[in-house]
Amino acid sequence: MADLKIPNLNNKSDKYIFKKKLNLRRKTKKRLFTESFFLFILSVLLIYINYLIPNKKLLLQNIPITVNKSFLLIIDLFSYLYEIFLVVFIFSSSFAAMILMVGSFYRLIRVSKRKSKQISYK
Repeated sequence: MADLKIPNLNNKSDKYIFKKKLNLRRKTKKRLFTESFFLFILSVLLIYINYLIPNKKLLLQNIPITVNKSFLLIIDLFSYLYEIFLVVFIFSSSFAAMILMVGSFYRLIRVSKRKSKQISYK
């Protein structure tokens, strides 16, 4: 009977684990008023900054041209990056091949100049 486990009905299920940590209080009218006032001030500031930008019509008319030029520059950038990576690969593979070649010649010279036969037990 000691092995019998009775389920504890007081445990909450896992999907309600964070329910107590939520802030369920409502905001006061004063806080709502101050937040709306700050939002209004921010919107007026953004409109004023937008008003100060010169030549808005010209900028809006030139958007398709500038987007097209930027896409062409991005394509050129990727083609140049491909060439740069290719050159880096050529240099690194040539350097690695040179190291391997020097190592193989060094090993051949060491094996050919060995004076006595040594048995390797590996």
